[in-house]
Amino acid sequence: MKFIAIIPARYASTRFPGKPLALLGGKPVIQRVYEQVTREIPEAWVATDDERIKEAVESFGGKAIMTSPNHKSGTDRIEEAAEKISTDADVIVNIQGDEPFIQASQIKTVCQQFDDASTQIATIGKPFADMESVDNPNSPKIVTDVNGFALYFSRSVIPFVRGKEHETWLSEFPFLKHLGIYAYRREVLRQITQLPQSSLEKAESLEQLRWLQNGYRIRVGVTHVETVGIDTPADLKRAELFLKEINQNS
Repeated sequence: MKFIAIIPARYASTRFPGKPLALLGGKPVIQRVYEQVTREIPEAWVATDDERIKEAVESFGGKAIMTSPNHKSGTDRIEEAAEKISTDADVIVNIQGDEPFIQASQIKTVCQQFDDASTQIATIGKPFADMESVDNPNSPKIVTDVNGFALYFSRSVIPFVRGKEHETWLSEFPFLKHLGIYAYRREVLRQITQLPQSSLEKAESLEQLRWLQNGYRIRVGVTHVETVGIDTPADLKRAELFLKEINQNS
């Protein structure tokens, strides 16, 4: 089975314009993402809507493809990129362009979900460490069935643990945090990008609910590795400290 990675990277960002080109430890964020990804998946492309990002990627020897600035989601951008490069890959792996610490083990876990022939889409989750994090609506929760397929994703705390004090819920149920890395079978990617927004997606502002609501099966792998994503300039400062820690310990 052939896998390729596509990394969507926009220049315009409400909270952090130009984020992919921001320097982290002397390298652009997008370069750090690319280098992490290609440790596990040799063929990787950056799908962007900005020539500055394309030029930066090509300057460090990476592959980049220009895509429309009008996409509403990274998934749509990835479908356009996959079509333009005429990939023959069986599975497309979507890794966000603001995840410079994505681990090879996490990418491998996503890819391994396709060992099950019934997997159409895959993603990963990480067990929560504390109830404060579980309560955070910016950390979507996943509930899976006994075979590891997603039943639902929510910003709310799911499930509700009845009859127990709220602060003890984490000891009663293994709450799972969703990490935003996806992989799709090639034909499934084509199909899901043709779907209109669903009512659940609009309610929770979670794109993956569109796929679930339309009957697609999302298999969830589990990782115990935490990453540091970058959404804001403050996140970049935290990432710098995290990188220093890594370098000191290596």
